[in-house]
Amino acid sequence: MNVSRLFAASCVALIVTAMSFALRGEAAGAWATEFQLTHEQVGWINGTAFWGFTLAMLFGGPLCDAIGMKRIAGLAFFGHLGGILLTIFAWDYWSLYSGTLLFGIANGSVEAACNPLVAALYPKDKTTKLNHFHVWFPGGVVIGGLLAFAFGHAGLGWKVQFAAMLVPTVAYGFMFLGQSFPRTERVESGVSTGAMFGACVRPMFLLMVVCMLLTAATELGPGQWIPNILTNAGVSGILVLVWITGLMAVGRQFAGVFVHRLAPSGMLLVSAVLSALGLYAMSHSSGVMLFGSATIFALGVCFFWPTMLGYVNENFPKTGALGLAIMGGAGMLSVSFVLPVIGRFYDEGIVAKLGGRFATDLSATEWAALQADAGLATLGRMAALPAVLAVVFLGLVLLKKRR
Repeated sequence: MNVSRLFAASCVALIVTAMSFALRGEAAGAWATEFQLTHEQVGWINGTAFWGFTLAMLFGGPLCDAIGMKRIAGLAFFGHLGGILLTIFAWDYWSLYSGTLLFGIANGSVEAACNPLVAALYPKDKTTKLNHFHVWFPGGVVIGGLLAFAFGHAGLGWKVQFAAMLVPTVAYGFMFLGQSFPRTERVESGVSTGAMFGACVRPMFLLMVVCMLLTAATELGPGQWIPNILTNAGVSGILVLVWITGLMAVGRQFAGVFVHRLAPSGMLLVSAVLSALGLYAMSHSSGVMLFGSATIFALGVCFFWPTMLGYVNENFPKTGALGLAIMGGAGMLSVSFVLPVIGRFYDEGIVAKLGGRFATDLSATEWAALQADAGLATLGRMAALPAVLAVVFLGLVLLKKRR
């Protein structure tokens, strides 16, 4: 078993997953025009990737114990391959919807296999190594975002951009090929299936599942709409997304320092506060100042996903691969619902600001400004989610101190 190769292959697989987030966000406007869709319909298409992710995790998590992580990783490879091709050759709403769903199932299979794989490869340093693994989610978004920006300026459309994901897909498939995988920690330690399911219904674990619904919606919901919304606000939305995810990648690389100083519960509290402040500030910014407020938001969401997984795996080890799958699946499921909600808020904001006028009555500049105002106000409304989380995580910090 080649530990470093397995870890590297997991990281490349996560890069493919993340690139799709950036490319879908950039393609949202083109899809709306090409397929004559509303923002809400685009939200449902993008949301499909998230509940497809959830579907794969909820089934793939328990199957990791039964059939092994290697087969789940193989499912991810073929799902990515098929999802990319179906999306490129989509001809209407439903074919685009199906391609995105298949890609989402592949993304979920990556998380279902690779999270317990990383935990099994590095049992003494789980939270730090999970953060290092999840460096490549924002890292992949940066790669996808820069690719979209460069290809867009070169006149190459979203189909060529999606085709570029075939390169890292083939790469991680080759890296996994022929490798032996370890058994999951739950199987290795001899914890029974009944004990695993019992651990997954403990009240504190269920509370963390609810928190995961909100942390994932905070991190990934706005991220999918930022390229579309901020482009109308006088900056390149895709470059703002690249900036946010670049900061996240750097932060996760140094997660070990924060884990030792703040402990996971403290990290989660600080993350929630900064996320709320960042979204609120973004809703009241324009131009270059959007990069400043986006920086606050990036520092907030930086550690959310991997620290939630690390916290659960360290505090509820008997939940095993199923616990990680439930957490990841719950997070993505929440995003699948929040994306069309954000799209609806965006549409309603535009209608409200039109005030009975028609879009054709406005100049191109006025129309862009109106869309920007409605979109930024929508991001501001999302600040309520991390504000609620801050209260919950403060309770966790106080509980830890009492103990």
